[in-house]
Amino acid sequence: MTKILIVDSHPIVRKGLELFLSSKPDLKIVGSLSSGIEIFEFMRNHEVDVIISEVDLPELNGITALRAIKNENKSVNVLMFSHQPEEIYAISTLKAGASGYLHKTASVEEIEAAIRKIIIGEISLSEKMDKHYRYEDTRKSRSRMFKKLSTREVEVLKLLSIGRKNKEVAQELDINEKTVSTYKARLFKKLNVTNIVDLIHQAKHHNLT
Repeated sequence: MTKILIVDSHPIVRKGLELFLSSKPDLKIVGSLSSGIEIFEFMRNHEVDVIISEVDLPELNGITALRAIKNENKSVNVLMFSHQPEEIYAISTLKAGASGYLHKTASVEEIEAAIRKIIIGEISLSEKMDKHYRYEDTRKSRSRMFKKLSTREVEVLKLLSIGRKNKEVAQELDINEKTVSTYKARLFKKLNVTNIVDLIHQAKHHNLT
């Protein structure tokens, strides 16, 4: 049984969510609060698996509350359910510790699906924001990989990406051809590629050519 706490300043929103989610046999509404400040007292006295919260809350902003909640209760999943534009708030709430973000134009089926995703440890976003989030995540991951490259590895990568052969790279950098092969093998491993075409693609993507 998944225990859910609803936090929203509008009674009709809380009641609507409660009526719909209570109809699901494996979901249980354990609380319904109107402000962010109330969350902490409630959490001290009740077991909660999922919090559905608005960003705009009286007394304590939803994102501020979110950060504090996650500091104290890392296992609690928080779904931000807000009228605020997802383009502005979705990614920032994830960074603050949320497991998902839904705009209030979402259907009840989408709300249920989001809850079921975050219960099993997945991130829940709209299709548009999910693509953006995954792109950002991939870009950051690639950037971290490139930061691990040594200056010499970057030099070798640049030359390989403009079509230089191992022998030409060796001559240009005044190093042994066998050493170039060693650098190439390191680049394949560090950038998680298996062929020169993908290696060149990575270099172009990061403006190294």
